[in-house]
Amino acid sequence: MNALTDLFTLDRIALDNPAKSRADAFAAAGNLFAKEGSIDAAAVVGFLNAREDLGSTALGAGVAIPHGRVKGLKHPVAAFIKLAQAIEFAAPDGEPVSVLIFLLVPEKATQQHLEILSSIAQLLSDPGARNTLASEKERTKVYELLQQWSPSK
Repeated sequence: MNALTDLFTLDRIALDNPAKSRADAFAAAGNLFAKEGSIDAAAVVGFLNAREDLGSTALGAGVAIPHGRVKGLKHPVAAFIKLAQAIEFAAPDGEPVSVLIFLLVPEKATQQHLEILSSIAQLLSDPGARNTLASEKERTKVYELLQQWSPSK
């Protein structure tokens, strides 16, 4: 078990998404979260944009972790989107982004939020895991990796 276990559902994993811009990717994430009915898609986009306005959530190496605090959310939730084509995301290395892990946390989740972000950053910093996430064609395999991943010691 890791900090990412239980954050994702198979329905919140999208592969080869056709988004052509950050706005498209955020809208796609909003739709994934809204499928469960507890979060409004437009509100998700607003939370993600508010955080992104503070600075890019791109890490480099083609990955980003857009995230936000959501008033009324009971527990953290995450979504994974792999884009069909990489998009500009103001990454520190200048590289476009094609792998995005979206994280929504309750408004008051401070320490837990940081721990989850740290785990996602570790996952995306692991070259093997990052390459698998970028190339995997089956949602179930992406889901399993996200559920079972643990940092190398």
